[in-house]
Amino acid sequence: MKIEPYPDFFKLLPQVDLPIEGVKGWLAQGDTFQIVFFEIQPGVTIPPHSHKAQWGILIEGAFSLTIGDEVHELTPGDSYYIPEGVAHSGTAHTFTRAMDFFTEPHRYKPK
Repeated sequence: MKIEPYPDFFKLLPQVDLPIEGVKGWLAQGDTFQIVFFEIQPGVTIPPHSHKAQWGILIEGAFSLTIGDEVHELTPGDSYYIPEGVAHSGTAHTFTRAMDFFTEPHRYKPK
């Protein structure tokens, strides 16, 4: 399967203000949710953190996602659910694209 990059019109969405070097995101904002289209450079580690519920799908790359005590090796097409309050972290093994749906409208702020 050929994986296409995000279309150019995605780059018209506001970019997310992220505190981690090597991670970019574009924000689709709703009244009660956010969807973020992430690009993560190889070798970037997302430190453990928790928040309200999150669902996502890996679009491109290889990513290790730890949810609680379980490690999941994600490849394109794999989806994941992180319940509210559960600590999670991850590492991008290759250039990674993912789409994440957050059940809180103010998780991320635009740049």
